[in-house]
Amino acid sequence: MLFLAVTAGTWLVTGLGFGIVLVLLCLFVFVMKGQGALMQWIEAKAGGNGKAAAPVAVVKEEKAAAQTPDDLVAVAYALHLFYGLHDIDAPRLTLHPHHSTWNEHTFGINNLDR
Repeated sequence: MLFLAVTAGTWLVTGLGFGIVLVLLCLFVFVMKGQGALMQWIEAKAGGNGKAAAPVAVVKEEKAAAQTPDDLVAVAYALHLFYGLHDIDAPRLTLHPHHSTWNEHTFGINNLDR
């Protein structure tokens, strides 16, 4: 194993690399803050007050249709037929073994013929 000799040159390279990363991160922070200030200035120049107007929602009142138990059963049966799901599943998970040539023990790596 080859170990790196720690000399003044290695400390210089390490320090320069760390310093460059630190300077670039600080520069990135200032660039992002400047973009935010620029966007606020552009929005203020366009005449906006910085807040978008909330859309006005018109609410219609509708009468609910009278639901009978027969209607609910019809909807539940239609969903059952569409999705093919059951209402209540068993709380126990059952796994069935699936044998193929990929998981056969006879082809295992530990069965070495000597």
